[in-house]
Amino acid sequence: MSEGDVVAELLARARRAQAVFETWTQAAVDETVAAAAWAIMEPGRNRRLAELAVRDTGFGSVDDKMRKNQRKTLGLLRDLHGVKTVGVVAEDPARGIVEIARPVGVVAAVTPSTNPGATPANKLINALKARNAIVLAPSPKGASTCALLLEFVRAALTRVGAPADLVQQLPASGSKALLAELMARADLVVATGSRANVEAAQKSGTPALGVGAGNAAAIVLPAAATDETAARIAASKTFDHATSCSSENSLVVVGDAWPALLAALRREGGVPATPAEKAQLAARLFADGRPAPDCVARQAAEIAARAGLPAERYAGARFILVEEHGVGADFPFSGEKLSPVLAVYRVADFDAAVDLVRRLYEHQGQGHSVGAHGATEDELLRLGERLPVARVIADQAHCFAVGGAFDNGLPFSLSMGCGTWGRNAFSDNLNVRHFLNVTRIVRRIPERVPDEAEFLGDYWAKYGR
Repeated sequence: MSEGDVVAELLARARRAQAVFETWTQAAVDETVAAAAWAIMEPGRNRRLAELAVRDTGFGSVDDKMRKNQRKTLGLLRDLHGVKTVGVVAEDPARGIVEIARPVGVVAAVTPSTNPGATPANKLINALKARNAIVLAPSPKGASTCALLLEFVRAALTRVGAPADLVQQLPASGSKALLAELMARADLVVATGSRANVEAAQKSGTPALGVGAGNAAAIVLPAAATDETAARIAASKTFDHATSCSSENSLVVVGDAWPALLAALRREGGVPATPAEKAQLAARLFADGRPAPDCVARQAAEIAARAGLPAERYAGARFILVEEHGVGADFPFSGEKLSPVLAVYRVADFDAAVDLVRRLYEHQGQGHSVGAHGATEDELLRLGERLPVARVIADQAHCFAVGGAFDNGLPFSLSMGCGTWGRNAFSDNLNVRHFLNVTRIVRRIPERVPDEAEFLGDYWAKYGR
């Protein structure tokens, strides 16, 4: 079969299933969502998915992937609980507007190898909540995990009487031509993963939501609680061996905060590289200018061994600290590393920190997020007003907070929009609202035509007519 025939068959089944599903009640849709969520959260299935993901991708930790699959899915259930996605979802009598939720149809979802279970689960649950069908297009390394997830989900859908073909996957051997065909024929594309896939989605001719690159920086000010800050940074940087685009890639340490922070980071398992070790690490980690595949999402001690760093210093390392001074292509540690390697910059004051972070993001990572530890309310506002970021994360473990947490109000997601800074069409966390169309009934209301002076009076008074 040609690529066109393969995609046509997938989409035909998806559209038939979706045509049935969009007639379902809210209660039946919510039951379907619960079935899909439990398909990944059930501990036995969760472990199988996590073990397969680590085995076939080589990325991350089984235990951390299990925590990610469970926590992200539970958080998504929290976000979706009680949300209306069927029928009338809002009424505004004063404006004469009634809003009706409508599905978008068939979603094409591009997913990465770094989160081959959690990201497809998040997207398919959101799609089902909005009464859509979805066809997943996983990365080659993540295809086996995605296929097992879909086996579980399709069985769960059948159990509650929902059409199994609401959730499908491109063939594991899918080519770029096959993916392009899918994106061109779907009703919506949501793309998480490589820059090339996001750009392909945006050029597909189909409405597309893509995400930007990570390279998050965290600013640490002297007022930060040192031990708590170090513990947050360590937990964030080492979770799932730094597969997350939200893991800190650089610390920007202000003033005299560094000595105490360094001591605390050492206690958390951080090992600072000497200048000679930094050069060795750079040569191995960035052999062709990008993070080496066999060092991505690996334990710090394993990366150190591959780089030939002394075992007596790095055997117990949780993460590696590399002091850096420059930004750009000549300074590879200033970019995203996708590993428990953390660049450290030292600056004199808050303004210098802001300027440095802006330079880091001009190099890579515009629009994503910035962390701040020990910042005042005024400083947080200044970060939000001056930096090209969609999120300012205050006194939290960055990789947990950015994608939604039980102690902040962001939606649980594994796909973070980076706004126009990151060449994205949205700047919030991907959530169910992005999987919906809204139809509005518009009624007449009492007419009120304002006087021109109501809006132009101040201007006239100051500048004349």
